[in-house]
Amino acid sequence: MIGDKWTSLIIERLNEEPLRFNALKRRVDGISQKVLTSSLRALERDGFLERIEHPTVPPSVEYRLTAFGHELAQPLSALKQFALANAGRMEAARAMYDARVSAEKTSGRPPQPIQPAAMG
Repeated sequence: MIGDKWTSLIIERLNEEPLRFNALKRRVDGISQKVLTSSLRALERDGFLERIEHPTVPPSVEYRLTAFGHELAQPLSALKQFALANAGRMEAARAMYDARVSAEKTSGRPPQPIQPAAMG
């Protein structure tokens, strides 16, 4: 659940502030209502967020991270920073891999492993 694409985006948005369902849906670009509902239920079940019903007319519901959810937000943020800082290295590794696989397909040679030093 934690490694899911939508989970990390939901945690990131709720780490900023508590949000109502539709506000959260607008801030998590591309998520469907069904997937958001399912993800929120799973996160609530796991103890990462709480669902707060406000006695208004019409009723409103707000989602906020629990202390446990804020703990989870820290390593997720670090992972996001790592991914942003290393996107170029990942793209370079993909290009090297794609070129190698393409050359192997045309030459008929068996696949060769990538040398880690070549990616540095």
